[in-house]
Amino acid sequence: MGAGQPSSKMAATRYRRFLKLCEEWPIEETKRGRDLGAFLRQRVALAFREGENTQISDPVTCDEMFESLTRIHTNYYKNKYPRLKDTSFTGMTLEECRMILATENLKNMAGAKKGKWTQLREKFSSKSPEEDSK
Repeated sequence: MGAGQPSSKMAATRYRRFLKLCEEWPIEETKRGRDLGAFLRQRVALAFREGENTQISDPVTCDEMFESLTRIHTNYYKNKYPRLKDTSFTGMTLEECRMILATENLKNMAGAKKGKWTQLREKFSSKSPEEDSK
């Protein structure tokens, strides 16, 4: 065995572990542009640009990140510390929170916070609101 083979073998193993995690991690269509699963896939692609041949500069940190993401994905802490009720501090259910946090709903709420005059000015102005404030 050559001197570089053990680290190459470990890099390939790490890469495959992250790929498997990405495959299992669900993508939430309601959180377009803010989805953790999509972000994870992008970061893995950047971190492992050369696939199985990628050299890992800090293997310990890489392994710690993988373990942390695995705990999130498998609901480790949710299972370790069960909740008494399935509601948030507001009293809303998980499904109600998901609905409110959907990207489209957040955009609608941001638009609703603007005054009518600001909405009209933005609609008919070619300049951005930031340019107006200068």
